[in-house]
Amino acid sequence: MGKIILTGDRPTGRLHIGHYVGSLRERVALQNSGKFDEIFIMIADAQALTDNADNPEKIRENIIEVALDYLSAGLDPDKCHIFIQSQVSELTELSFYYMNLVTVARLQRNPTVKAEIAQKNFELSLPVGFFTYPISQAADITLFKADTVPVGEDQLPMIEQTREIVRSFGNIYGEGILVEPEALIPKNKACHRLPGTDGKAKMSKSIGNCIYLSDSSEEVKTKVMSMYTDPDHIKVEDPGKIEGNTVFTYLDAFVKEDSFEKYLPEYNNLDELKDHYRRGGLGDVKVKKFLIKVLEEELTPIRARRAEYEKDIRKVYKILEDGTARAREVGMKTIAEVKHAMRIDYFEDTELIESQVQKFKAKHE
Repeated sequence: MGKIILTGDRPTGRLHIGHYVGSLRERVALQNSGKFDEIFIMIADAQALTDNADNPEKIRENIIEVALDYLSAGLDPDKCHIFIQSQVSELTELSFYYMNLVTVARLQRNPTVKAEIAQKNFELSLPVGFFTYPISQAADITLFKADTVPVGEDQLPMIEQTREIVRSFGNIYGEGILVEPEALIPKNKACHRLPGTDGKAKMSKSIGNCIYLSDSSEEVKTKVMSMYTDPDHIKVEDPGKIEGNTVFTYLDAFVKEDSFEKYLPEYNNLDELKDHYRRGGLGDVKVKKFLIKVLEEELTPIRARRAEYEKDIRKVYKILEDGTARAREVGMKTIAEVKHAMRIDYFEDTELIESQVQKFKAKHE
């Protein structure tokens, strides 16, 4: 069996640089590594509807935005399959079968689910679809027999739940049909969860503390210049704190080996910049201007690719259509194997049909 990747995003808005450093940049590197036989990138619209069922137009409009973000970031439709989740009905079918393998108590213990229920104030009105989305996510991964799933650190409980479902299925119906996936998280810890520009723990579209991949140069500049730093670092000569300082967290995630040589040659590396800030004598404005240049180097080619794809939206939809067709092709094959293992492939089971024929024939002889 080949090496296969499955990953994706919910189309609830444009993708931001937290998505980029948390997973998207790694997907592009993996795509170009030549180490994988197939890569499936899913726009998870069905999952997005679990907490947006009353606003389907929001999901509908953002599918093209996410597709554009994928393509502009460097995902290549010649090297990966970008598809829309709701258009692969085999995912829903597999989720239904998995529901018999997971208890309510196990879902309630999932720390990611618990955190997101609290975040969305769903304690008293929890949609069943949202509660069971770890099962849906397991179906997403296993339908394509993905062995590698690039995710943020907060998604590790989801991967573990998927592995449990695979083992349960194997114990009941037979080994070797499904594949236990491994999570692949960014090596740079600053990329695990990039904070919002306001210093809050998570960059969130709903809070409005994001820098989007599609933001203009002026928008990026404005957002960085208003970014949260050390509130006690009032004067340039004041000692400053690095911990919890959003500007330095972003530099940890985006600085490259040659960034200082290009944009701030009086320092050799980020450690020297941090040391200067800690002892005082380095102003926030100077550090922010450096961050703007670092971000612009990363975002400029992304903007250029997006502008080209925006000129031919029909082509983007064709990319999605082709990717979805391949996803369905693979999904149908896996579902056939799953149904055979579960002994619910009645019309394909000629032995079953013949045995029943003989049984009732004998009854009437």
